[in-house]
Amino acid sequence: MKDSFSIALIGLGNRGKDTYLPEFLKCGDRVRVTAIAEPVDERREEVARRLQLPPERCFRTGEELLAGPRLADAVCIATMDRQHVPQAVPALEKGYDLLLEKPVSPSLEECARLARTARRTGRRVVVCHVLRYTPFYRKVKELLEAGAVGTVMTIQAIENVGYWHQAHSFVRGNWRDDRTSSPMLLQKCCHDLDLYLWLAGKSAARVSSFGANSFFNAAHAPAGAADRCLSGCAAKENCPFDAEKIYLTNAATGIDAGNDGWPCEVLAAHPTHDSVREAIRTGPYGRCVFACDNNVVDHQVVNVEMSDGSTLGFTMTGFTQHNTRFAKFMGTAGELTADLLAGEITLRQFGQPEQVFSVDAAEGHSGGDAGLVRAFVELMLGGEPGSGLTSLDVSLESHSIALAAERSRLAGGTAVEIAPLL
Repeated sequence: MKDSFSIALIGLGNRGKDTYLPEFLKCGDRVRVTAIAEPVDERREEVARRLQLPPERCFRTGEELLAGPRLADAVCIATMDRQHVPQAVPALEKGYDLLLEKPVSPSLEECARLARTARRTGRRVVVCHVLRYTPFYRKVKELLEAGAVGTVMTIQAIENVGYWHQAHSFVRGNWRDDRTSSPMLLQKCCHDLDLYLWLAGKSAARVSSFGANSFFNAAHAPAGAADRCLSGCAAKENCPFDAEKIYLTNAATGIDAGNDGWPCEVLAAHPTHDSVREAIRTGPYGRCVFACDNNVVDHQVVNVEMSDGSTLGFTMTGFTQHNTRFAKFMGTAGELTADLLAGEITLRQFGQPEQVFSVDAAEGHSGGDAGLVRAFVELMLGGEPGSGLTSLDVSLESHSIALAAERSRLAGGTAVEIAPLL
């Protein structure tokens, strides 16, 4: 087992700079960040100062970093969806192991190309399906593996995206347009699909899906709505999607309530009332949600038939108060509900008293961000990374389901077979 390893970071946005970098730094001498790449000067220079990196170890793009000699043992790629594989393939060719932000790619051909390259080069690729690494879902896995509900026959699950998160990321933000990012089910929910396959120990056979961008469009703009929230909008007072409410005054998300993390840190590197307000005034996050260039769905339902005949019904919706997840597993000997927001797992075995297990939630995807990084570090050091860590081939099954569901949705809900990726 090694004492330490080195890693380069490509992409210093919310995930790269604000999520993964702090977790690597918590590892102390076991992890050395030796190079970075980021096109936004302010972010790159801030991280360079923090890490005391020389100029020759700081690059504007991942392509520039990967063009030169190998600078680390591994690379963390946290760029936009369509940049992942074009950066990951040359990284593998150069001898890097990878921690790769999800989704891998909106193209199954690119996913297959990456899998082939990983096999040929013998390098390891860990996809950031962080929900596997949460204490909450590890407890669910423990109970299901122990046969608490017998054989799982039916799963009902929902991802409550949250009204403000939908507006922030998928109407105004970077993932609003599947032509430049990914279909929403893939971008937001590939790790949900991965999670439920893993928890139940299932694989998918075919899928059908329905959904649309039904609300966040010009047809639903209220009377008097302006193109920007700070441009004299007459509908502002009663609009829950008003940018000032979300980023300034909201108790959970607003800078005036002391929230200087996500999502405000997306608007300004060091959020203050003035910097966030200026970003609302001039930037994309101040646009009216009914006057944006978004095309991804705001709700979608997915029906999955498993290879053993059992079923999964999964719903993603932006029309909820909270950003959380709920699932129910129904089996031959009982049922189990998993309420992530409450931190409660309720087991009802047929004919037996109800049992409730409480698992405290943690920051960062309920502790999944930290758990993922710990598992990756253990893998790189040669230790035991834990059961949640999977191969790239396993991680890509969720992508096959999500992209098949998108084909089904666009074809009016026609069932689509899940074809082998390779």
